[in-house]
Amino acid sequence: MSTIIIHTQTLNFEQIKSFESLYGKPYQQAQHYKIETDKPINSVELANLSNVLNLDLNVLPSGFNPAEVKLVISDMDSTLIAIECIDEIADMMDLKPQVSEITEAAMRGELNFEESLTQRVSLLKGLDIQALQNVYDERLTLNPGAEKCLAGLKQKNIKFALVSGGFDFFTDRLKQALNLDFARANKLKIAQDQLTGQIDGSIVGAQAKADFLNELCEQLEIKPNQVIAVGDGANDLLMMSQAGLSIAYHAKPKVQQQASCALNHRGLDAILDFIA
Repeated sequence: MSTIIIHTQTLNFEQIKSFESLYGKPYQQAQHYKIETDKPINSVELANLSNVLNLDLNVLPSGFNPAEVKLVISDMDSTLIAIECIDEIADMMDLKPQVSEITEAAMRGELNFEESLTQRVSLLKGLDIQALQNVYDERLTLNPGAEKCLAGLKQKNIKFALVSGGFDFFTDRLKQALNLDFARANKLKIAQDQLTGQIDGSIVGAQAKADFLNELCEQLEIKPNQVIAVGDGANDLLMMSQAGLSIAYHAKPKVQQQASCALNHRGLDAILDFIA
């Protein structure tokens, strides 16, 4: 038996009939619909239906038990928040086009993340650290549904971890502002209130993100299949492969292909549909 999640609160008569003819009659939950079916599910057919209806449709992976989820771990840039922080920092030096191009290629998996980050950070040498605060205050916004998602997780006593190939200047402030449980990111080296163009310590890349997930599992005494991992870029894939459920959030094509589920239409609050 498979479970299809339809990430919408409303379905019209024609939509219900479409689903019923293919998989069975949808039944309504609080914020979404579900179909329990023993019919074979064609992933291409489901993706086409998703595009036609402009709805997110996902099949829960076998072995994933929503009732057992104890941790959600999420990427930051373009996932929890709507910007790529490093691109906005670079904009303070009129370098956004150059840095954004490298960022995009790295997120698509076309460049080695660690090397691309070192390259991008080197371009920021000499920038006053006040620019970081300006980005946080003036440009950083949460993606739609973020606060509703976090509130829903707290109600269920599910921990939330923020992990980023970006910078702890932002993850630390978000952790405090949103009352997050855990956060980890890269630390920018600073001298005389200016960026040196270097990372302080080892880089938080794909392997470090996966290691953080497993570290938190040990700390919380849970198994990886009790974790939901959310990301949008290629450097999230290793972390996502460790989790019981992986969600590609408005993600790059490579991530969409490898994640167990995808959200392309709804906001972050749709994560709650997976554990309702």
